[in-house]
Amino acid sequence: MSREIIRESAVGLVEEMASGNLSSVEITQAHLDRIAEVDGEIHAFLHVDAAGALATAAEVDAARATGADLPELAGVPIAVKDVLTMNGVPTTAGSRMLADWRPPYDATVVTRLRAAGMPILGKTNMDEFAMGSSTEYSAFGPTRNPWDTDRIPGGSGGGSAAALAAFEAPLAIGTDTGGSIRQPAAVTGTVGVKPTYGAVSRYGLIALASSLDQAGPCARTVLGAALLHQVMAGHDPRDSTSLDRPTPDVVGAARRADVKGLRIGVVKELVGDGYQPGVMQRFTEAVELLAANGAEIVEVSCPNFRYALGAYYLILPSEASSNLAKFDGMRYGMRVGDDGDSGVEQVMSATRAAGFGDEVKRRIMLGTYALSSGYYDAYYGQAQKVRTLVQRDFDAAFTGCDVLVSPTTPTTAFPLGEKVDDPLAMYLNDIATIPVNLAGNAAMSLPVGLAEEDGLPVGMQIMAPHHCDERLYLVGAAVEGALVDRWGHELIEKVGM
Repeated sequence: MSREIIRESAVGLVEEMASGNLSSVEITQAHLDRIAEVDGEIHAFLHVDAAGALATAAEVDAARATGADLPELAGVPIAVKDVLTMNGVPTTAGSRMLADWRPPYDATVVTRLRAAGMPILGKTNMDEFAMGSSTEYSAFGPTRNPWDTDRIPGGSGGGSAAALAAFEAPLAIGTDTGGSIRQPAAVTGTVGVKPTYGAVSRYGLIALASSLDQAGPCARTVLGAALLHQVMAGHDPRDSTSLDRPTPDVVGAARRADVKGLRIGVVKELVGDGYQPGVMQRFTEAVELLAANGAEIVEVSCPNFRYALGAYYLILPSEASSNLAKFDGMRYGMRVGDDGDSGVEQVMSATRAAGFGDEVKRRIMLGTYALSSGYYDAYYGQAQKVRTLVQRDFDAAFTGCDVLVSPTTPTTAFPLGEKVDDPLAMYLNDIATIPVNLAGNAAMSLPVGLAEEDGLPVGMQIMAPHHCDERLYLVGAAVEGALVDRWGHELIEKVGM
């Protein structure tokens, strides 16, 4: 019975609870048992809050027994990336710097999950302070891809994606700075969405790059992601970047799943050279399916996208170097070398040397250099100009298209250790996802099949204009439905776990 429970989608679990076939406690316990069974190998979780999850599940069951009107996802368990604060629960951002930190408050996203009655299973593994594309830069060891445990699950949110693909959780929360929701979704055969910047509160999100970071939903189906998106989104007065406008009807769009009459642009700069043949094959087939279902397909050029990667890796380190300055060994987190004789600068230096990993140090140094006197205009200033050009490319493309599409990643999941000593090769893995973050608009990755070369998942990226997140779900659900009709099952059922 437990195996059937854990392989059910979030929507299926909602239906089972509504019919009285399953309780939230049964569902939550089945996922906790699954975590105990497989997470020693997968390492998707950094902390499991079994007592807290079961307590919430029991409360939901009790409320449902009285006939209370409950939120749609009430009782469905969820995993949360360890970059969002939870009151009293270890929150590390994948770093030794915060290894023992238990926040005294909840992030707004966590508050909304609690209000929706969703049992929180625990905190998922991630690249340290969200810096990485493989979850190999976690201070607590890498996460493994359930499709092939010798390969990466993507990053920085590989823990959340792996938890879904290993059937340890039906839903998860990720954050996306340059693709950290979409890229893990692509290589694990799951669904991940980066909402429009500002649509989901950043309060309680440990910042990497404040103008780029955005929390979003991760799921095994498009409708599951839509239901979670609806829970997470909405204005938050505690977040100065939060949008004060209604959330689009993402759930209704996912249920309509109709692309007839839509104009869909294939971005010329995000296909072709450098992309694995199996990735291009599956992507091309998905585009053909869209056309067969009534969409008009056009080629779109966004010439400044080719400069996005370089601009991003100046803007992000610059913002990161400022955001991480708070970890100074003085106020909270790790403190090293405080022997009573050492000065403030010595303690800070020793703390940051011991607490930060190599990738974090690399980006702090890059950012500090780019912001330094004499170099600000040449590096950071120029990068911001490129950002404006990328935004203009999107604006121009969306005047003639409802959405844009591309492969989510150039390749399928690469072997663990293959790129960890080659930062530039690692950075190139985010080449298709970064433009969206620079512009602040919305994007989704969903699975479109397995590459012929290696039998690993391939993701398709759908990009929508600002505040038009519902278009992601309209198109994504249509692609998903057409593929499931062709295959006779969801892709995730092919995971050998």
